[in-house]
Amino acid sequence: MSPTGGHAVVSALVDAGVEVVFGIPGTHNLEIYRALAESGIRVVTPRHEQGAGYAADAYARVSGKPGVVITTTGPGLTNVTTAAATAYADSIPMLVLSPGMPRNMAPGSDVGWLHEMKDQQGHLDAALERSVRVQSGDEAREAITDTFTRWQSGRCRPVHIEAPVDVLDEPWERGDGDRTTGDSHSAEALNRLVPCAEDLRAAAQVLAEAASVLVIAGGGARHAASELRSVAEALDAPVLTSTSGKGVLPENHELSLGAAIRLTEAHRLIAEVDALLVVGAVLGDDELWGHQLQARGAVVRIDVEAAQLHKNLAATHPLHGDAAATLSALGDALPATVAGSLGRCAPELRKTLDEQAMRDGAVYAPYHEALARVLPPATIIAGDSAQACYFGTVHQWPAMRPGQFLYPSGFATLGYGIPAGIGGALAAPDTPVVVISGDGGVMFTIQEFATAADLGLPLTVIVMNNSGFQEIREEMQARGIAQLGVDVRSPNFPLLAEALGGHGVRVASPDELAAEVSRALQRPGPTLIEVPIDSSLPPASAAEGGSAS
Repeated sequence: MSPTGGHAVVSALVDAGVEVVFGIPGTHNLEIYRALAESGIRVVTPRHEQGAGYAADAYARVSGKPGVVITTTGPGLTNVTTAAATAYADSIPMLVLSPGMPRNMAPGSDVGWLHEMKDQQGHLDAALERSVRVQSGDEAREAITDTFTRWQSGRCRPVHIEAPVDVLDEPWERGDGDRTTGDSHSAEALNRLVPCAEDLRAAAQVLAEAASVLVIAGGGARHAASELRSVAEALDAPVLTSTSGKGVLPENHELSLGAAIRLTEAHRLIAEVDALLVVGAVLGDDELWGHQLQARGAVVRIDVEAAQLHKNLAATHPLHGDAAATLSALGDALPATVAGSLGRCAPELRKTLDEQAMRDGAVYAPYHEALARVLPPATIIAGDSAQACYFGTVHQWPAMRPGQFLYPSGFATLGYGIPAGIGGALAAPDTPVVVISGDGGVMFTIQEFATAADLGLPLTVIVMNNSGFQEIREEMQARGIAQLGVDVRSPNFPLLAEALGGHGVRVASPDELAAEVSRALQRPGPTLIEVPIDSSLPPASAAEGGSAS
């Protein structure tokens, strides 16, 4: 059969170096699937489009390559919107490809066309970086190529491209000059933005002359780990990260203060230092949990998006540029000798922060200690928006690199864990992946456990079961609200895991958890381990510094 518009779409993916896509076939996207079958791209079929989106998000975080999702029109696209908005909140590159209504049908036609929405493109344009509707196969290729190109030099956020069904169905012929080579998202291909030399010199001077410097790293520093480490060491500056920035500096490094930016002790430190170097961090409510940062000294901020440089904490020395390239240039501008020596206090500062974090998450510490006994240090943890993660894993599991802790920091969506674990496992097939979730959140996407079974992934899913929505239960209690809608009956999780094609077990202690995780690592398919948690324990969010976003 002659190539169609579907081939135009897929050829652009091949040229961009895409190796894996996540999606569900439907009546309107079949020409894309025809081309995929001939392309060599791996196609992963989840049970729900939201699972496809979370898996693509995690795949991008671990692999460093954009995640790609393919849906059908209407409900397929609305299903993926929450996951794509999660990626938007955390600045993760994701391409959402879908069909659209035929070219002769304007938005709002309301003619009863299958899967018709009032304004499909407008819906996605409001939730993501942008939505583009193309009018031909060539435009589809151009839009996809343009998206990958923009991701090379700007803030990486999800993009939706809509190809009308008649565009996908019509014949398409590729021109000889219409071809790119290699991975257009490779590091070597990047044309990175760097601030002017004068701004760099001024920032370097103020940092070098400060008696105490603290580095704050967010998710925007994830591709600048080595450069950030070099600058922090040159400044003898401790490094504090957001949850999105966890692992940017190995958390066993002597300068690491961990992902503790939400803690009041961290805010006290931030207010006291002479200079801050903030790299790729939004410093918003999702990172600070209702606090507002105060700085008494210079604030050097590096961000690839100029509009971010003064949000939430105004920069005295704004540096608009790519994090890696800007840090490299900043390091070159630093003198051989600096005044700062706060780094010698880092171990004591870390101890203070860890003690405060433990007051929030003490109930989960024995379980994380048990995991540390049996899991390799390189293990990837995919965390759901659950107390076990934001009070536990964030502080109790050390990350040695970016992308080792997968978590929906900005949007805080429930159900991220299992599909994120799938995406992480596909991106790093030789690395153990463990999912940590609560009993409430895991039920949002539990069906993706069957996807892990289909793929034969040795995914370990730990469900901390406190019999409902514990965080909301505690918030109701704190506000004097009668507990309503928070006590949710759980299924028989081990039996459900077996029904979905994996193995399931319930444990009663941290030691039993360690033993079952050891066994799970040896199985060819997924394992679900249920861990009952006493919901009558003192509320974690009542501890100092704790309040879920």
